[in-house]
Amino acid sequence: MANTKVSELVFIPAPGVGHIMSTIEFAKLLVNRDRNISITVLIIHPPYSSSVLTTYIQSLPMNPIERIRFIELPRDQETTPKLDLEAPFMSFYGFINSHRNYVRNAVSDMVSRPGSGRIVGFVVDILCTGMIEVANEFGIPTYVFFTSNAAFLGFKLYIDTLCRDWKKEEVIELSKSDGELSIPSFIKTVPMSVYPAIYQTRDGLKFLTISMKKFREVKAIMVNTFLELETHAIESFSSYTDFPPVYAVGPVLNLDGVAGKPEDKDVIRWLDGQPRSSVVFLCFGSMGCFEEVQLKEIAYALEQSGHRFLWSLRRSPPPEQSFKFLPDDYDDPRSILPDGFLERTNGFGRVIGWAPQVSILAHEAVGGFVSHCGWNSMLESLWFGVPTATWPMYTEQQMNAFQMVVELGLAVDIKLGYKDNIFNREGNTAIVMAKEIESGIRRLMADEEVRAKVKKMSKMSRATVVEGGSSFASIGRLIQDFIA
Repeated sequence: MANTKVSELVFIPAPGVGHIMSTIEFAKLLVNRDRNISITVLIIHPPYSSSVLTTYIQSLPMNPIERIRFIELPRDQETTPKLDLEAPFMSFYGFINSHRNYVRNAVSDMVSRPGSGRIVGFVVDILCTGMIEVANEFGIPTYVFFTSNAAFLGFKLYIDTLCRDWKKEEVIELSKSDGELSIPSFIKTVPMSVYPAIYQTRDGLKFLTISMKKFREVKAIMVNTFLELETHAIESFSSYTDFPPVYAVGPVLNLDGVAGKPEDKDVIRWLDGQPRSSVVFLCFGSMGCFEEVQLKEIAYALEQSGHRFLWSLRRSPPPEQSFKFLPDDYDDPRSILPDGFLERTNGFGRVIGWAPQVSILAHEAVGGFVSHCGWNSMLESLWFGVPTATWPMYTEQQMNAFQMVVELGLAVDIKLGYKDNIFNREGNTAIVMAKEIESGIRRLMADEEVRAKVKKMSKMSRATVVEGGSSFASIGRLIQDFIA
């Protein structure tokens, strides 16, 4: 006789566009695979202003999903810790942990609700590991949904091991040297130029070590990747005896994108009129933006390359508000671009604000993607078979770029070691010149070997999530773990 008892999961995503979207897509995937699973997603509102994220959160109750419900946790301005630009990661960790009482109350209500199923697990984001303590209070096991890739998870594990043996100052000194690291999750030695800037500070290292200590307490870690893409990285975890099982469950993608703007249809109509694989698409994520001097270099490069282009251009917040507001659209991009640029490129180029990235990458006219290398963007580009030119900016993106270009040969580089201080953009002086950008764009559109590899990986990414695929099987094992 089939088991009809409902098993409930509590999902707690971090309040970031890439985090919350992929987490909810993972929730959809689970309820579609097993009708005896139901999920409650606890929504934490961000401590910063983001029109894109606000629109997405508001859209959730308007599009009901069977056996998934959403609970928005209260916003308590008085007791919420203030975010500190000097220690952004630990203060963000404190911000998330300030919601513990709300999570306790929500779970208590679930437990006491008549006819409710058994809560079999918390699924927490990599930035929400403080919620493991709440799960422990209820005697509920916790799982982590790792929204980045397996190689980066291995990097964090490696640095945490170093921090156990060395002083943090020694690790920071090493990270700023000119050497290389032999990290088990990478095939090749990793140059310090792609070492994430966030872990070159005491704040970042403290957050890393706290997170990895929490990771060791969980029942399993689900990584948004797939075996065929990261074979070496995934297999590297078998050498650790004090680390939980790692499930490759990806690619987990939001193929519907964010609720669009009326102008989005005009963008797609413009693409409809372009030749196949002829357009370079430039987009740097929800937090990616540049100062005027860098934007002008990008504009010169696009004009000189002669390639058709679609450029998602975003305005940086004022320096003193860089952790309160995310980038937004320009009222008039002419105010920041070279004189006459829009007129000279009219017909073969378009400059837009926030981009419907999934719809654009899916369009047959797009032949290349200049990206900040956020992991969701990397997975989307592979899914649609669009090769990438890497321009990483923050968090783990330099390591993503190194993996895609050097380890896997699935991208070309523009500037692997570029780093942007998103928490305080005053004093960011590294400028990538037009000639370097133009060269990267030309290689992106001309490298047939990379294009062929990406097309092959696109087929693998789609095969892995259907019956018989490695991620399909991995999720099946995970569900058995949930309901056992």
